[in-house]
Amino acid sequence: MDRKPSAREEGAPTSVSGTSEEAGASSLAVTDMMALFTRFGKTLLWLMLIYLTGYFGLSVSFLVFGLVLWMGWKMRRENKLSKLRDAFYLLENEETVTRKRVNKSLPAWINFQDLERADWLNKVLQQAWPFVGQYLEKLLVNSIAPIIRSSNNHLQTFAFTKVSFGVKPLKVHGVQVHTGTDKRQVTLDLHISYIGDCEINVEVKKYFCKAGVNGIQLHGMLRVILEPLIGNMPLVGAVTMFFIRRPVLDINWTGLTNLLDVPGLSSKSDTVLMDTIASFLVLPNRITCPLVGELHVAELRSPLPRGIVRIHLIEAASLESKDTYVKGFIKGKSDPYAIVRVGTQTFMSKTISETVNPKWNEMYEVIVHEVPGQLLEIEMFDKDPDQDDFLGRMQLDLGEVMKNQIVEEWFTLKDVERGKVRLKLEWLSLYSDPAKLEQALIVNNSITVQNSEEPSAAIMVVYVDQAQELPLKQGNREPNALVQVSLLDKTFESRTVYNTHAPIWEDAFTFFVQNPNQQDLDIQVKDDDRQLSLGSLSISLSQLLTSPDMSFDQWFPLEHSGRNSQIYLKIIMRVLISEMVDLEKLPRTRKSTLEQKPGSTKSDKINLTAAKLVEAAGVGSLIQAPLPTESSAPSSVGTEGVIRIHLLEAENLIAKDNFMKGMVKGKSDPYVKVRAGAQSFRSKTIKENLNPKWHEMYEIIVNHIPGQELEFELFDKDIDKDDFLGRLKISYKDIMNSKVLDEWFMLNDVKSGKLHLKLEWLPPGMDSVILDQVLQANSTIFAQNEVEPSAAILTVYLDRTHELPMKKGKKLPSPMVQITVNRTSFKSQVINSTELPIWEESFSFLVGNPKLERMEVQVKDDSHVLGTLTLPLSQLLASKNLTLDKWFQLENSGPNSKIMLKVMLGILVSEHSRELYSIQTMAQEPANCEVENVTFSPSVSDESELKPISSLVNDPSNHSVSSFASEHNINISTSESASSELDLRQRMNRKMDVLESPQIKLTLQYNVQQGRLLLVVHSCRNLKLHSKEIPDSYVSLILLPDKNRVTKRKTSVKKKTINPEYNDKFEFEMPLEEAQKKKLDLTVKSNVSFMSREIGKLCFDLSQLNLTQEITQWFDLKEE
Repeated sequence: MDRKPSAREEGAPTSVSGTSEEAGASSLAVTDMMALFTRFGKTLLWLMLIYLTGYFGLSVSFLVFGLVLWMGWKMRRENKLSKLRDAFYLLENEETVTRKRVNKSLPAWINFQDLERADWLNKVLQQAWPFVGQYLEKLLVNSIAPIIRSSNNHLQTFAFTKVSFGVKPLKVHGVQVHTGTDKRQVTLDLHISYIGDCEINVEVKKYFCKAGVNGIQLHGMLRVILEPLIGNMPLVGAVTMFFIRRPVLDINWTGLTNLLDVPGLSSKSDTVLMDTIASFLVLPNRITCPLVGELHVAELRSPLPRGIVRIHLIEAASLESKDTYVKGFIKGKSDPYAIVRVGTQTFMSKTISETVNPKWNEMYEVIVHEVPGQLLEIEMFDKDPDQDDFLGRMQLDLGEVMKNQIVEEWFTLKDVERGKVRLKLEWLSLYSDPAKLEQALIVNNSITVQNSEEPSAAIMVVYVDQAQELPLKQGNREPNALVQVSLLDKTFESRTVYNTHAPIWEDAFTFFVQNPNQQDLDIQVKDDDRQLSLGSLSISLSQLLTSPDMSFDQWFPLEHSGRNSQIYLKIIMRVLISEMVDLEKLPRTRKSTLEQKPGSTKSDKINLTAAKLVEAAGVGSLIQAPLPTESSAPSSVGTEGVIRIHLLEAENLIAKDNFMKGMVKGKSDPYVKVRAGAQSFRSKTIKENLNPKWHEMYEIIVNHIPGQELEFELFDKDIDKDDFLGRLKISYKDIMNSKVLDEWFMLNDVKSGKLHLKLEWLPPGMDSVILDQVLQANSTIFAQNEVEPSAAILTVYLDRTHELPMKKGKKLPSPMVQITVNRTSFKSQVINSTELPIWEESFSFLVGNPKLERMEVQVKDDSHVLGTLTLPLSQLLASKNLTLDKWFQLENSGPNSKIMLKVMLGILVSEHSRELYSIQTMAQEPANCEVENVTFSPSVSDESELKPISSLVNDPSNHSVSSFASEHNINISTSESASSELDLRQRMNRKMDVLESPQIKLTLQYNVQQGRLLLVVHSCRNLKLHSKEIPDSYVSLILLPDKNRVTKRKTSVKKKTINPEYNDKFEFEMPLEEAQKKKLDLTVKSNVSFMSREIGKLCFDLSQLNLTQEITQWFDLKEE
């Protein structure tokens, strides 16, 4: 008999079911409550914004603008989410969607010729995707996150909080294989699409910042090149990947990066992101993964291009009119410009105003690596102040240009109602035959374009491989080396290799070359601060024309570096030729750069050819060629100049010295480090001063290589570690363009502080007549560090020697040359085992007085002297262009031993020297020459400021002319007119560097209508120091006679400057007759404690001036 369940047993299940239902109801209630609180919080936030707007009295437009911004962000977010949902649906239901679109099933015999299906590959990716995600997660968390944390102090708490690459794998829609281009490689085009449900979140805990990505779409064609194919496993040497065209990318941001979806920021953020990706993965950039060793990775990463396309943007027609007037009722025209793009190579044309049929006639050259595949894209826009309007686009596969060589036609613009653009496209092939260079130059001479681009005759690829035995930094530290490669104004920079004197870069750079006969390639190896030079190298491109296959693949010794420092380079040049050009039909618009230069003779060509034959045959050959009559110095030798640095003073430096654990602020003990390339200087230390004065001078020899800078760093001298007080960088180019920079520079990377510098660019001159004035001007320059200013620069080009004596046992010597001027010496490289060494090196020296100094040359083999030469520099002063370029007989050597040198002297003429020379030249003119009368004209410029004749002649306080004349033995007769003295005074006042006398700038004028005398005190300059402290100056003045002192006035006080600016205006009510009877008594004073001290004084009668005209000028102050 079955037992009936008890009431307790029957109720048990009911009780359990009731408990779960109650828990579910409780959880649902909590969720609803949280949703309610969230909605309440959002509503409260909106109400708070409205309340704050009214509370602070802000305009309603702020609320409207915020609402529009939020709506734009919301629409952008919803649009992105909608696109992502549609992409997921298409990915999961691809067959259904495709059938609906074609309305019937595709027959089984249909396939696509160009693309091969890769279902097997997609199945492999589907199966392996979770493990790919695990690998990428470990890569981000274990490798990339530590790098990000160590890159910046603010990112020390950076972390990936969630990394998931989802379940949607990368999909390959089709594969196209190219096997006919090169037998040693296989090229694959993968049409990829990634619609990923990935989720990556990051957090910076220190700042409570969270950001992330939730969904990515990426579509594009990825080219994969397997090369070189080898006979050993793994059969492929390396894998190279890149996108031929920019892929389509769409990212769904989360967290703080939601702000990137705000209208205006969204387009910019997408552009920046795509540019970053393109800089790594879009042609000409590639990612190369070597699979075996001993591969030239740089050559795989940057191979020689397939060709060059020369794009002529000629004109456009029938463009749309985008400019309107009267709120759109009147149609205007457009201001069109074009953007030309091939991969990452982008050009922008000039804007043609007010036309729908613009004519540009501009030319661009682009590098083409992959054809077919690379596209020429041109977009037209109308230039507007706010947002430029779209005028159309066109695309063309550059494979069509390679096929037809020249394409010239009108192309219809797409995505607009009307418009077309006319282009001429030329395919330029690459040749290794230097004989074709003349043809390229002739073609280029016939091309005229509106933009500044010059057509190229060749292309050059420079592979920077590695360097050896670079010099160590100060303190015997290993350098952090990088390479700067420059051709004309184009400079590329390699990556930095840290802490090694034998860096390996494996970088490559491509240059367009206009004329290889006239251009030099400059190589600079520098430390990562870009200031310390580790070595340099200059290669004339004309040498490539005579080398096999127009290429170098070798070690090059570095100049201005260690004794054994060298760099390995591979340089390849190719001539650019268009095969469809008929030379006979070309106009000659410019002179060919290869035509014979004036002065070149047939014998010179014979000597040059013979010399090349001797070099090719080597020592011991039977070929006997005549010696060259002059050196082979390139045109760049002797163009170096000098930058003279006057380190004057600093102000408002930061106080770094503290006492009583920081409770009492002290001052600083500042000094300055000056860096100029490999040269560095250090000033003296000024104790306990925030406004130090150094008045020191340094000189550096500089060349015209672009990108060089002068760096100043200020430090506070301490017992342990010196404290940083600021830095400043000034480019050489700015100094050269300005000739003289005399100003205060604000210090960077600190809260306060400025530095007063005077920087002079002294280019070399070939006129020895001015040397005496240069020496005389230099004698007036005083520096606290007791550096003598240089009057000249000496450049020595060491070419070669001939028939050096043999060593004992008739062994060939291994010579080197040491050149010494004054106490400066340079050594050349060592040429092993030859009596006919060729160095082709240049050295530069600073010369204090060429009349007294001499150059000493020693040719050595280790410690054994092979010959000497002593050359007084005074011989150069008597030679043409101050240059000697010839063979010099060696002393203490063989009977026929001689050395070929080109020695050039350049006179360093500063503005200081030039002014002195112009004054003395004028003073030596005949006294009876006629001088035009000079009258006053109102002016405030320094160049035209004149002093009244009476104030120059009659006033005893103004004695600069006479004192200057007596000091420099200038005879000025008293019978000469006042105009001649005034003319001399004008010449002097243009630059008072010779005397640097204190002066004050005033404006005087009587206003007849108001009956007032106007006096403006503008500024003072060159105030003299009577103590170590910089004066706190002001100007006190009075019009005498004045018993009651009612006309006494005083300017404001300007602290801590010797060049104060006042610009204070004073007015005196009095008749003109009374004003003309007054005498201006003016005193410049300095506040010292509770008393004032006079710095300078000026006193002259107003009756000597025409007060009805405005007079603005500098007046000399009489020192007390």
